[in-house]
Amino acid sequence: MKLAVAIASKEAMPNAFVVFRGVKESIIKAHALGYDGVELALKNPNEVDKHGLKQWLRDNQLEVSAISSGQVFAARGLHFTDENKENRAELYKTFCEFIDLAGEFGGLVNIGRTRGPIAGRDITLVENLFLDMAHKVADHAEKRGVDLILEPVNRYEIDFINNLDECSEMLRKVNRKNFVMMPDVFHMNIEDDKIGASFIRNKEYVRYVHFADTNRHAPGDGHMHWDEIFEALTSIGYDGWTTAEILPYPDPDTAAQRTVAFLKGTYGKYYH
Repeated sequence: MKLAVAIASKEAMPNAFVVFRGVKESIIKAHALGYDGVELALKNPNEVDKHGLKQWLRDNQLEVSAISSGQVFAARGLHFTDENKENRAELYKTFCEFIDLAGEFGGLVNIGRTRGPIAGRDITLVENLFLDMAHKVADHAEKRGVDLILEPVNRYEIDFINNLDECSEMLRKVNRKNFVMMPDVFHMNIEDDKIGASFIRNKEYVRYVHFADTNRHAPGDGHMHWDEIFEALTSIGYDGWTTAEILPYPDPDTAAQRTVAFLKGTYGKYYH
């Protein structure tokens, strides 16, 4: 496995789930701390200077693990289940641009809360809206060799696709090879019956994993059952990215240091 940390530009919203801000500075810090990569949390693709990004990654021997779209929902209010045609067109354009960026960096684009809510509407309508957009962006992603990773998110943040079983059910309806799953153990701790069993049960779709402890702090700072998690990931043959998407508590540097110390220390045999 490889370890990444979530970062954003300096213009990111204050409530963005990232550890470091400022792309160049974050990449330098991530390398110094022992991370293998960075996840880019963006609200617009033009927040990143592609030429600079290539150079900073090369200089620090890092990769982009994925591009995260949470701020597209949080900052811009765009989502897959919106019924407004203009909003849907803007979302599609943004996702195509994210996909183009991922074609050069990382090859993965996250769909978290950007999938949108049910919000009291008929579930068939909501699913059809989601599937319509899912198929359109999957078509564009296929041309660029990019995978889209759908993230189950807990009920307190959104009311649609909350656990891994629901996510697998939706992915079967999408039925595209480049549309897969991004479990986050923080959300799983709230929504899934057993974290290890849920990983195993839904293993065919697991493509990328977010790590945080039960309190959304650095792994090791809560009461998450990490042995169960690593045993399950090993049993399904998972060898991809595990990315820290955590609160920067008590401060960004300390949170990032604790994450590396715990994961690459206590569980170092799983990382290479």
